[in-house]
Amino acid sequence: MFTRTSVSQLVKRLEEPRRFIQILVGPRQTGKTTAVVQALAKLMAPQRFISADDPHLVSAEWLRNEWEQARALAKSGEAILAVDEIQKLSEWSSVVKLLWDEDSRLRTPLKVVLTGSSALLLQKGLSESLMGRFEILYSPHWSYAECREAFGYSLDDFLFFGGYPGASSLIGDELRWARYMGTSIVEPTILQDILLMEEIRKPALLRSLFMLGSGYSAQELSFTKMLGQLQDAGNTVTLAHYLELLDRANMLAGLMNYSGSRIRTRKSSPRFMVYDTSLMTYADGTGRRRLLDNPADRGRLVESAVGAYLLARGREEGFEVCWWRERDSEVDFVIKKGERLTVVEVKSGRVKNVGGSLVFKKSYPEAFSLIVGSADVALEDFLLGKRPLFL
Repeated sequence: MFTRTSVSQLVKRLEEPRRFIQILVGPRQTGKTTAVVQALAKLMAPQRFISADDPHLVSAEWLRNEWEQARALAKSGEAILAVDEIQKLSEWSSVVKLLWDEDSRLRTPLKVVLTGSSALLLQKGLSESLMGRFEILYSPHWSYAECREAFGYSLDDFLFFGGYPGASSLIGDELRWARYMGTSIVEPTILQDILLMEEIRKPALLRSLFMLGSGYSAQELSFTKMLGQLQDAGNTVTLAHYLELLDRANMLAGLMNYSGSRIRTRKSSPRFMVYDTSLMTYADGTGRRRLLDNPADRGRLVESAVGAYLLARGREEGFEVCWWRERDSEVDFVIKKGERLTVVEVKSGRVKNVGGSLVFKKSYPEAFSLIVGSADVALEDFLLGKRPLFL
């Protein structure tokens, strides 16, 4: 069975003295549960694995009872409690805080691992109830390197089918694959995960925004134009909020226009970018051959693959991902980490203005430049992580 990097990271942290709750977060169906099970199999300490997957059966009392059983394992030394899909337990963060602090006070050597779907988990308790008590590990969509090694994907396979491991066995049947994407990933994320975290007044609008934005991946679209294409759209504030929720759910980002000024950056029209190209091809609804053979469509797929790769690494490594346009000049991506700045242009075969990085560097001469798809930076090498992103 393929082992992701997060497994060894989790093992290393659980081998350390008890210090923080370890929390593995990421989109649905990216292997969080499998990663925890694989990590636990590599550890000798007594362990208990439980799941909060059914919100109708779990409660604060249920978690306390399970925790007590794990404490019994820790009476003679270190033990591990792993709770899967913790966000499905109402008021979970307050309960975990109480139990964790009890163990800290009594010096119970019980280490705790939690998993949760999407970064929306962070919004509901981690930054408040559990402040200073946890560390995060991210489980992003699978990269091209992982899909190639685990499933034998070609570059074209990855561009169209993306990085959901559960869907890999279905790529020989596009219709079946699309049904899996809808019933196992898209609809549950929108209608369960996000609605579980937030009270959404217009869930149909949330879904329509996802479909519109995913179909427009790698393109700019103002909120005003979105209002004209979505039924019952309300106002731009509602759309901006729903886009933020989709972003936190690792579905769809709205990249802002970089200007060096955070205020101006946040006020610009978003450039849609899916977190995985499979979300774009699912929303588009047309076949693999048309999308890959048409230069314009393939170009957007390539740009979206590069953007998804940058978003995944940015979340793990702590850098921002934007784009840039000024008059007739534009660049596909601008990434910023501290004082380091890199401009990324993608030669994808899609007709667009070129030379934007040269104009950008007149205003930001310190920027490092990458041209993905050039002789120096092949697309495949870039997606395999063979090129550094910053100087």
